[in-house]
Amino acid sequence: MRPLSLPALLFLVLGVLPGLVSAALPRNIPEAAFLVKMAFAQPGKVQVKGKVNGKDVEAVLLLSPGAQIRDIHNRIVLPSHIGGEYIVRMLLDNNGQVHRVWVLTPQEVAASAPTR
Repeated sequence: MRPLSLPALLFLVLGVLPGLVSAALPRNIPEAAFLVKMAFAQPGKVQVKGKVNGKDVEAVLLLSPGAQIRDIHNRIVLPSHIGGEYIVRMLLDNNGQVHRVWVLTPQEVAASAPTR
């Protein structure tokens, strides 16, 4: 077996390993984030179904002006670039608008705390 060349070794260390390490780390999703089913259909709005502040909610909510949506890889995605229905954790701002959203992986859904 031939030893790795310096460029190949640098690629492995600098290119691949940091991604593997970050993928293995759990995401820091606040405990206060609500576990709901969310559909992205209309620009600037989301359909939410679940328990929010202890009440069953099925409503269309506005995204806040600075809304941040993170996909299953923890990357920020634009609201215009996501569609469909997902199980998410979300935080609302003081105006009741959706401010932070984390699209959950199947493992995160299974491990999530009970809905509020």
